[in-house]
Amino acid sequence: MFVLYEDAGKFLAGRILSEAEASAQVELDSGKRTKVKAAHMLLRFEKPSPAELIAQAAALADSIELDLAWEFAPDEEFGFADLAKDYFSASPSTLEQAAALMRLHEAPHYFRRAGKGRFRKASAEIVQQALAAIEKKKQIQAQIEDWTAQLVQGQCPEPVREQLYKILFKPDKNTPEYKAVVQASRESQLDPLGLLQRAGALNSAWDFHWQRFLFEWFPKGTGFPSLQAPAITDELPLAPVQAFSIDDSHTTEIDDALSLQGLGSGTVTVGIHIAAPGLAFKPGDAIDQLGRARLSPVYLPGDTLTLQPDAVVQNYTLAEGQACPAVSLYVTFDEASLEVQSTETKLERVPIQVNLRHDQLDDRITQAWLEGADTTDHADVPVSRATLAFFWRLAQTLKARREVVRGKPETFNRPDYSFKLDRPSNDTPPNGDETVLIGVRQRGAPLDLMVAEAMILANSTWGQWLAQLGVPGIYRSQASLAPGVKVRMGTKALPHAGIGVPSYAWSTSPLRRYTDLVNQWQIIACARHGATAALAAPFKPKDAELFSIISAFDAAYSGYNQVQGGMERYWTLKYLQQNAITELDAALIKEAGGGAWLVRADTLPLVFTVMGAQGLQRGARVRVKLGEVDLMALDVHGTVLAHLDATDTTGACSKPEEDEDEVVAGPVHIAVDLNEAEQVPALGSGA
Repeated sequence: MFVLYEDAGKFLAGRILSEAEASAQVELDSGKRTKVKAAHMLLRFEKPSPAELIAQAAALADSIELDLAWEFAPDEEFGFADLAKDYFSASPSTLEQAAALMRLHEAPHYFRRAGKGRFRKASAEIVQQALAAIEKKKQIQAQIEDWTAQLVQGQCPEPVREQLYKILFKPDKNTPEYKAVVQASRESQLDPLGLLQRAGALNSAWDFHWQRFLFEWFPKGTGFPSLQAPAITDELPLAPVQAFSIDDSHTTEIDDALSLQGLGSGTVTVGIHIAAPGLAFKPGDAIDQLGRARLSPVYLPGDTLTLQPDAVVQNYTLAEGQACPAVSLYVTFDEASLEVQSTETKLERVPIQVNLRHDQLDDRITQAWLEGADTTDHADVPVSRATLAFFWRLAQTLKARREVVRGKPETFNRPDYSFKLDRPSNDTPPNGDETVLIGVRQRGAPLDLMVAEAMILANSTWGQWLAQLGVPGIYRSQASLAPGVKVRMGTKALPHAGIGVPSYAWSTSPLRRYTDLVNQWQIIACARHGATAALAAPFKPKDAELFSIISAFDAAYSGYNQVQGGMERYWTLKYLQQNAITELDAALIKEAGGGAWLVRADTLPLVFTVMGAQGLQRGARVRVKLGEVDLMALDVHGTVLAHLDATDTTGACSKPEEDEDEVVAGPVHIAVDLNEAEQVPALGSGA
């Protein structure tokens, strides 16, 4: 005696060895023995053999016309044997019954299951809807096959081209466009980027990276609507100072300037003057909404996307030769000890004597010149040596005091790199083919340190002032310098261990960072209202809007930094190609698994993977032979040629800096997963 039964949605047949009250022991053709519950046994038979029954019934089931079977089926619940009687004959054979069972089971759009071997036919309306859905699935599958064939042949269908960046980076994996790319990649044995590049969907590596950036962050384009910048109408007093700014030559948003009074008198007053767009408009205004949407500028080699339109920026920037509205922090010091005696914040107009450009002056305003070892008379420097020398002494003192709190000195072992593109005009974005020049500027140069320490002083002082008056602000804090403790943004004035200050509220770049503009509105309220500022400030304690701004800024700032890193990586790889560089010296920074190491190039802003560094320690320096550069994937690999620290394998040489875990740009990662198991839904499933 044989039995046909259902197990986990499959039909199996075997010989009954023994039976109990509620089950039977069955032997399959494979020799496997199993217990089958009585409720799962659907059909008993003597012949044909189990294997023959399954094969023959499956073939016969395919011949059953579902429309006709549906017509024959009764409206009430029925069993598979009932359908076999109506469809085949009054005394259907075992084979016919099994075929009816299989056909009913595989057609849920016509018949829904009502129990083991029991069914109920669907309504005519549901059948029509299901058939339409099945036909649509067939058409979609045919479309996928067609698009796949085109891609394999090196042609890109227009729908795939239109969805290109969504497919690659934010795909809906159920769309036919995505499935066609996956299927074509598998059939052609090409990675998706290589496939799409061959099919002409990607015009160039540069265009690919630019369009990817726009897709991610600026889907509506990078332009600004036409808006009139409101004027600052406050009657502001004129400050009795001559201030100067220090920026790069390409900087147009001049946020900050410095001034000095009382030099040589024993008591000096340092002025830190910040551009004051917060006096011109308030939260919710049209211009504010522009800044709120962008949150931060995007700095790319050869291009900058500013926080606000240039026409707006020029209304509030601290341009030389003008008396510009500013929020000023005055810090009075004992000239000898440089101890702080008092601080005061004013809203005023500040005469800007000059906009200094440190890339033009760094080679002349050196430590030796500032400290008197170099007596060269730089008559063309419009700020006196005495003033700059004081700021240099102050910067070093402030830095040393922060390092005491910090617990260890700050190190500037790694330089800053600058990218300059050789092109006829800077008025249009680059096209990716320009000759790139990569310059080096060591962090901690005198002019750089002067500005950095002054801004830290202002951000820390204003942060504490806001907290004292009960006015919320946007702070950056770091609980400690322990590994893994990251910088966080929040509304509480907490210590920043990495900088070595009791609180730190970004406030000195309101033309460049939206968080600074928010804090400036709060500082302006403090300057105007003093002890009652919390009642007048735009943002109140526990204001949900502040948390929303922090969350959005965090995401944008991190994303923009990654974009900048990716674009700089593109130009660095381009630099390798343009200068035919095939070898680099580098330091090992992290094991990458599989015998590979991540290394950092000594003279270029480049982190990449090398093989052949087994047995070496982190920090060891090596000479690397480079492989082929892939500008589309932003990738290059290398092989170690020589260990440059032959007498030191402890990793003591060229140890990674404290910020070794910083985010660095690496190869492009796309969201197309060729390793996912193909899911081919059965026609009619879910109908």
